[in-house]
Amino acid sequence: MYKFLILFLIIATTCNAQVSNKNNLKKENYYLEDQLYIGVTYNILTDLPSSISQTGFSNGFLVGYIKDLPINKKRNYGFGIGLGYALDTYFQDLKIFENNNTIFYENFEADENFESNKIILNSIELPFEIRFRTSTRDKYKFWRIYTGIKFKYIFSSKASFKDNGTQKTKNLDALNNFNYGLTLGAGHGTWNLHLYYGLKPIFKDAFLNDEQQIKMKDLKIGLIFYIL
Repeated sequence: MYKFLILFLIIATTCNAQVSNKNNLKKENYYLEDQLYIGVTYNILTDLPSSISQTGFSNGFLVGYIKDLPINKKRNYGFGIGLGYALDTYFQDLKIFENNNTIFYENFEADENFESNKIILNSIELPFEIRFRTSTRDKYKFWRIYTGIKFKYIFSSKASFKDNGTQKTKNLDALNNFNYGLTLGAGHGTWNLHLYYGLKPIFKDAFLNDEQQIKMKDLKIGLIFYIL
C-alpha cells in the first residue's frame, strides 16, 4: 500500500510543478502536453489452454516519457514517441519448473501446501501514439484520446512456484522477448483509462505437458496519469 501512497505523492508534486510551468508558457507561441506517464493495470491472460486459468490478482506498473509532437497550429493533433518501463505479474496455474537444465510447463491442482504461482516480467517499452485532445495553451483539464502501438523488450523474467518451499526459474528461454500490442489512453483531466492488447504470444516455443503449444497473450486494463 505504501508504494501507491508514494506514487500519488509524486503525482501531486509533479502536477503542482506542471501548473507553474504552464503559467510560464502562456507568453509563448506554443505548448506541449502529456510527456510523462505513470500507470497501474489489471492483467488478463487471453488464449489460454483450456486446462489453464488465472488465479489471484495479476497486476502491472508502467512509467515513462513520451515526446509530444503536435502537427497543427492549434496543437490539438499530434504524435507521441516514447520510452518507458513496465513491471507485470501474472498469477495462474501453469507450473513452470526446471529439471536437468530443461524447462517444463505443466498444469497443477492446488493443495493445502500451495502458496502462489506467478510469472514476473520486466520490460523496456517503446510507445508510438496518434494523439487528439481538446487542450489549449490556457486549458489544463481537457479530453484526450491517444491510440497507437507499443513495442516492448522483456529484459528480465522469472517464474516462481511456492508449494511448501520456493522454486524459481529465471530468464525463461521460451519467451518472445520482443513483443508488441495496440494501446489506447482516453479520459479527462487526471483520470484516464489505459488499455493494452498484445498481438503476439508471450511464449514462442513453450508446450503444455510437451504436447499443446502455449499461445497465451495479455490484455491490460487500468489507469494512466499523464504529466507534462
